[in-house]
Amino acid sequence: MESNQNLQNAETLAALQELIDVVAKLRSPDGGCPWDLVQTPQTLIPYIIEEAYEVVDAIKSGDQNAIAEELGDLLLQVVLQSQIASEYSQFSLKEVAQGISQKLIRRHPHVFGDVSVQNVDEVRQNWEQIKAAEKGEPSPENQQLSAKLSRYGRTLPPLMAAMKISHKAAAVGFEWESIDGVWAKFHEELAELQTALAEETPDRQEAELGDLLFAILQIARWYHLDPSAALQGTNQRFVQRLQKMEAVVDRPLSDYSLDELEALWQQAKAQLAQEPNQEL
Repeated sequence: MESNQNLQNAETLAALQELIDVVAKLRSPDGGCPWDLVQTPQTLIPYIIEEAYEVVDAIKSGDQNAIAEELGDLLLQVVLQSQIASEYSQFSLKEVAQGISQKLIRRHPHVFGDVSVQNVDEVRQNWEQIKAAEKGEPSPENQQLSAKLSRYGRTLPPLMAAMKISHKAAAVGFEWESIDGVWAKFHEELAELQTALAEETPDRQEAELGDLLFAILQIARWYHLDPSAALQGTNQRFVQRLQKMEAVVDRPLSDYSLDELEALWQQAKAQLAQEPNQEL
């Protein structure tokens, strides 16, 4: 059994080394890829986000081949970022791997040390306390609320960050007394956005749009709805309806009038409503 594990580990390391060599070749000024050569850590940010979401989609699908493929695409982003950094003598994949290994050991003293834990909550508490100590921050229970919320705003996708921020703020009493207050805030922000769109600069319009979206998320929070899942469902339904429309037309959709498109849309919506597990 041990020899089989050693062989598997060796094969894994060989495969990882092959990926490192391939990426290094792509970034080589001598015969490398023009696209890869012009990339920077900043230009690759959208791809990191896209690949992470594609991994999530693959996991949800349960397709093991798709999961493996998408994890490979995400791993490529890690190796590519490390390769670019190594070219400027900043860090390499070795430091990345060593860093996460050491972090896991430090933050799991109940596995690699002599700390005892009784449940998952204690594991999480220890993790947060060790994390705070490493960063020279106060322990989680002593951190200012604004510091916690600022971190959410920097590191999480906007919808997720907004929900976390509002949940944490509500937990300390920064909350409406009833849902009526939430709806009043929504209508207030809607009016302010309409005014900004008519009279203000694009920066102010964007700010007011953000305020309105935040108010909508408060409605979701009060009704215990998941805004990310809700928007994802809407995206899927929109695409499904377009697929139905394209299945029955004989020319590009751009050749149809708005009235014709609306009729096709309503027809597609009705068809989907008759299919199992479909919602309007």
